[in-house]
Amino acid sequence: MNDFFKLISPSDFVALFTDFAPLESEMVAVGTARGRILAEELVSSEALPPFSRSTMDGYAVRAADTFGCSESETALLTVIGEIAMGASGQALSLRPGQAARIWTGGELPQKADAVVMVEYTQPFDEETVAIFRPVAPGENVIRSGEDYAPGTAILDRGSCLRPQDLGVLSGLGITSVPVYCRPRVAILSTGDELVPADQTPPPGKIRDINSTTLAALVEETGGIALVHGICGDDFDRMLAVCTEALNDADVLLLSGGSSVGQRDFTQRVFAAMPGNQMLVHGVSVRPGKPTILARQGNKALFGLPGHVASALVVFHCFVRPLLRQYSGLGATLGLRTVKAITAQQIPSVIGREDYVRVRLTPQDNGAPPLATPVYGKSGLLNPLVRADGLLPIGRDVEGLDKGVMSPVLLFP
Repeated sequence: MNDFFKLISPSDFVALFTDFAPLESEMVAVGTARGRILAEELVSSEALPPFSRSTMDGYAVRAADTFGCSESETALLTVIGEIAMGASGQALSLRPGQAARIWTGGELPQKADAVVMVEYTQPFDEETVAIFRPVAPGENVIRSGEDYAPGTAILDRGSCLRPQDLGVLSGLGITSVPVYCRPRVAILSTGDELVPADQTPPPGKIRDINSTTLAALVEETGGIALVHGICGDDFDRMLAVCTEALNDADVLLLSGGSSVGQRDFTQRVFAAMPGNQMLVHGVSVRPGKPTILARQGNKALFGLPGHVASALVVFHCFVRPLLRQYSGLGATLGLRTVKAITAQQIPSVIGREDYVRVRLTPQDNGAPPLATPVYGKSGLLNPLVRADGLLPIGRDVEGLDKGVMSPVLLFP
């Protein structure tokens, strides 16, 4: 019992994650890579676009042939042909005084360096076009390699791939990319009082909530959730299930049993697993004080409180940063933050970090939104549903007064 609840600060807890290495990389098809994290810098091996192309319908010209023209004194150019869409423009070469009909996206002919929009032209006869607005070199043109030249860095290692990124890669002919493997997270709910969500609980029982909540949080963070259901308060059974679950996972989340009661087996189970090293049992945060962290090589084991509100806060504060560390993003929260004004006084206690559930209300005057605490016991679900995020209160702060500007971590 003396090893229990040696509290450390949340920052010291997260600092332990630097000892966990990012997962190995794998090659995936670009079409399935949205949201994945690049494991290597990507460099272009070719030019994009591969040829100089028009951005307008009109006439490809030598810009110098249009200098000084106007509506009253047009430039007359001989039209030597038309560049059809999808056809090479290199079959034509402009001499001084010549132009070629071109369409948006078409390849410029040789010696052309600009395009006159069709709106500023008028046919003079079957072979001649009148230009009444001058263009500068490069006008209405995208040059070969203007987007990406050969050897140009496309995306940095650690980039989260977005749809626009995937489009660029396809344009450069890159069809597969190296990404960090998604962390596999085994999830186990514990407690004799739990039954599956699809069952009607008999007296004294409740449905398992944490398996569903934690699985969704894991997937939202970019991991792969491996739900192992429910395990009763039986040490030997729990040890066997945890040992088997961790064989196929990078992280084990065990909810319930992390405190110091006679039926709280998590710490004992983690200590009994071969190769495990106990790192933390107790963190100065509310809710979530009895959180446990252990490691087995580069694998992590979390003991989370059984109450869903506590488990959710611990996930965002500690599990989420480690999953991001595994994914190559570093041990960061990765949650969107907004500034809000406290709508009322919010009490706290010096010596621990509080994460207060708050609801945000927009203000008509354009000021930051108001943050109103959504109070409720850690076992209640309604406050979580009504809350928009968490308002952190530092361990050395004795609450917040009404009207204080504070950051709010928005729920995903």
